[in-house]
Amino acid sequence: MMIKSIELKNFRNYEDLFIEFTDGTNILFGDNAQGKTNVLESAYVSGTTKSHKGSKDKDMIRFQEDESHIRTFVLKHDREFQIDIHLKKNRSKGIAVNRVPIKKAGALFGILNIVFFSPEDLNIIKNGPLQRRRFLDLELCQLDKIYLSDLASYNRILNQRNKLLKDIVFHRELLDTLSVWDMQLIEYGSRIIRRRNSFVQELSELVFGIHKNISGNREELLLSYEPDASADSFADELARTREKDLKYCQTSRGPHRDDLMFKIGDADIRRFGSQGQQRTSALSLKLSEIELVRKIIHDTPVLLLDDVLSELDSRRQNYLLGSIHDIQTVITCTGLDEFVKNRFQIDRVFEVRNGRVERKTHT
Repeated sequence: MMIKSIELKNFRNYEDLFIEFTDGTNILFGDNAQGKTNVLESAYVSGTTKSHKGSKDKDMIRFQEDESHIRTFVLKHDREFQIDIHLKKNRSKGIAVNRVPIKKAGALFGILNIVFFSPEDLNIIKNGPLQRRRFLDLELCQLDKIYLSDLASYNRILNQRNKLLKDIVFHRELLDTLSVWDMQLIEYGSRIIRRRNSFVQELSELVFGIHKNISGNREELLLSYEPDASADSFADELARTREKDLKYCQTSRGPHRDDLMFKIGDADIRRFGSQGQQRTSALSLKLSEIELVRKIIHDTPVLLLDDVLSELDSRRQNYLLGSIHDIQTVITCTGLDEFVKNRFQIDRVFEVRNGRVERKTHT
């Protein structure tokens, strides 16, 4: 799988851009705030319909413009796909695959599988559970359309249940309708819990081996899923906390409160790990993500590295770049010194300056 080209119209700081990539290592270099990350963001939107930053559509449209367009050509199993994303300031986005409009964003998932790695991901271990749930959801939604549908349904029902809990304060007669939402929440929530559990089990086996290699066999990282309630006990937990939910007007139990556990030995490194252990664990997690995607889709995903190399020491840089030699990678950085010094493979180089991208020759 590879991105052949991306064409942008009024996206972020780009008025007009066309860029062609090779199937190897592509480097985008330049000073900060020139637009390097925006190119990666457009690729991510093409695969997932969403920004990796969580930005709204209107925020990705160039200043003082009403619409933006992303056109991405993808080569997958010797077949070419044209993905068009039409962002609109005051309306929902338009999506087309091979010039045929699609009604649901889920129809796009699976055409272009992307693994995005940014400096923020290095903090996934020490940050709160929201970021770790987001990691699970972003990858599972790309790999499993049923999960994508279940998650959307669960979040919709969760919001409606929370609204009802607030309404019951003033209209006690609405209490009888709460069980209707509970039944649906349990149905979709239980599916999400089971899918997350199986995904983390597969991921943990890969994380263990990769982390052991990166740490020079000195550490064994154990990854486990921490559901707020198991699939079998979710219904009982929801019933048990009903009075609490009514008091605080929010749903206190469910997969929207899940977490991941990272342990080295008996130590929970979310709380007690050193920064080095947390960063190595985050790197192991991302590399495991690549391998698991490869295993599931029987193809390589596209890897986007957003200025992450500057945050890693030379040993971790070497391990990361040595692990991705057979996968299309787009890397942003401020300079090429580290690549030249360490003689890393570079297939195509672009300089980004003030919303303009120029291909450069390299030796």
